[in-house]
Amino acid sequence: MAQKFEKSSLVVDFVGGAVGHRFRSGEGRGQPLAKAAGFSSGVTPDIVDATAGLGRDAFFLAALGARVTLIERSEIMHALLAEGLERARAEGGRHAETVARMTLIQGDSCDLLPQLNPQVVLIDPMHPPRDKTALVKKEMRLIRDIVGTDPDSARLLQVALEAAQNRVVLKWPLRADPMPGVRKPSHQITGKSTRYDVFVNAKIGPSVSPT
Repeated sequence: MAQKFEKSSLVVDFVGGAVGHRFRSGEGRGQPLAKAAGFSSGVTPDIVDATAGLGRDAFFLAALGARVTLIERSEIMHALLAEGLERARAEGGRHAETVARMTLIQGDSCDLLPQLNPQVVLIDPMHPPRDKTALVKKEMRLIRDIVGTDPDSARLLQVALEAAQNRVVLKWPLRADPMPGVRKPSHQITGKSTRYDVFVNAKIGPSVSPT
């Protein structure tokens, strides 16, 4: 069960810090997350981030032009996300343009995904405990205090696989065992400490610009 949490001890910031630096550096579609989500020449997928958390991956994907729906079941985390999105919107310019492509929903993804008929689903559950003795970063400990341990992550992945039109992306520690009880991914894309298990249901067609 998630522990009691003092809201002011964690802030969602899309303007400053590491997220702001990443945004200003203009990271492109060649990054592992973007490739895993299905970005390619002429293709900008619509994405549902089923475990929004701090919203960083969703913001990065929206900055690349995707329409992103963020689902967060924790009321506290949802409120923090809403505040962070409003600050980014108030910043104007590219920040406001990015936020305009993001929709935040509070609820359980297991219930919501079948209703949304998503094109691509991103899942980034709380990861398995580390084998080594190094302490988890303070920020991650705070998040774990809010959202708990995601004991239903395997069920969420199964729901996503049934609901997604095109693909599901599981963000997972690089050397962690596969999530139990789930089919083998179509392929994997690896980063320095993270891998993306990609489950392809159908090819994503070329994006159509809104009229």
